[in-house]
Amino acid sequence: MNVGRRVDYAVRALSYLAGQPAGKIVSRIEIEKNQEIPASYLSKIMKDLVAGGLVHSHIGSKGGFSLARGPEAISLKEVYEAVERPLVLMDCLEQGEQYCTYCGVCTQRSVWENVQNLVADYLAKVSIHDIADPQGLKHRLMAPPQGVISNARH
Repeated sequence: MNVGRRVDYAVRALSYLAGQPAGKIVSRIEIEKNQEIPASYLSKIMKDLVAGGLVHSHIGSKGGFSLARGPEAISLKEVYEAVERPLVLMDCLEQGEQYCTYCGVCTQRSVWENVQNLVADYLAKVSIHDIADPQGLKHRLMAPPQGVISNARH
């Protein structure tokens, strides 16, 4: 399983929204700058998140985005499925014998099905609230590490 950029950027955007005060409308540009998400990706991802019912879009000069529900009620599994598709490790698990005539006798199918269920169950338990990010990745990258004394004179 490879988690691509679209999922990464969607999780970054939502974790930033989750780190803001409840109900705050955040501009696309603010998300883009603080989470280092390319504009070309972010616009498409936010449309997917709106269509998936995870985000509200607000139009106007003070427009932007806000979470559609509390961050504790949005799982990483939902995010993945909003920007990609249902979480499926192998096509035979979803399509069965329409995909592969050996599905009924395959010795490895149950292994991949168990792995898929473990991953899906885990992602369903992790919420956006768990990884909320009020400052953004860019700010944290530029901030000095905790406990390091700067060269400034005291």
